[in-house]
Amino acid sequence: MGAMKYIGAHVSAAGGVQNAPLNASKIGATAFALFTKNQRQWQARPLEEDTIDAFKANCATCGYMPDQILPHDSYLINLGHPEKEGLAKSRAAFLDEMQRCEQLGLQYLNFHPGSHLRKIGESESLAIVADSLNSVLDATRGVTAVIENTAGQGSNLGYCFEHIAEIIDGVEDKARVGVCLDTCHSFTAGYELRTAEACEETFAVFDRIVGFDYLCGMHLNGSKAEFGSRVDRHHSLEQGLLGMSVFEYIMGDARFDGIPMVLETVDESIWADEIALLKKLAASALKL
Repeated sequence: MGAMKYIGAHVSAAGGVQNAPLNASKIGATAFALFTKNQRQWQARPLEEDTIDAFKANCATCGYMPDQILPHDSYLINLGHPEKEGLAKSRAAFLDEMQRCEQLGLQYLNFHPGSHLRKIGESESLAIVADSLNSVLDATRGVTAVIENTAGQGSNLGYCFEHIAEIIDGVEDKARVGVCLDTCHSFTAGYELRTAEACEETFAVFDRIVGFDYLCGMHLNGSKAEFGSRVDRHHSLEQGLLGMSVFEYIMGDARFDGIPMVLETVDESIWADEIALLKKLAASALKL
């Protein structure tokens, strides 16, 4: 066996995080994403010892190593918050999420870079994100903070590769910062991905500005929104305006080996089929 494509979905952790690996296994996933707490609430009860043990046991039983798992933080967190109180609250919540990942033996935490809320400039807000990461990385061990590129809706940062590079530039411990590229977000932010040639060009730009060394995960999503519309609306892989070229390209390119690639597509009833389809694309690429 050569290097592997890890393919899965953002699965439910309802009833406890220990259920996520079981839910992933049921749909034939070789990767998965999860929330380690309710993503729409600030506070959560600490993880209990038996929950942690059950999570680790279920991962082992189902064959998931930490490099196949991409936890996601709460949507409420804004590490680039322009106001002191909102920033302190976000940093405390992110620290808690990093510590939860530590307890679960996970190595990544995926997050959206944040929003300037139209109160400060983009660069100022990006510098605050980097400061936030520095303080949280100092207080934790072994977990990499994984920046997700965004569609750039509203006042969201991170819609261009330059923003991500700017955050990384301000992070002291570069070994513990990474990137997750979302296909839908990239496309609606204005990165063309509808042909193999376009993918070649877009990923070359990513490599030049950020670097594949930092790529720790992918979100594989179709798009309901138009190219360059700065609107974040996911679709199933074979539906919407993105098309299958980008997924064929990624499955055939070794630069995307060995990282969790996770569906956040809109119809979870076909996740097993979408995973099977992506596995088939990866297998046929190996035969060429």
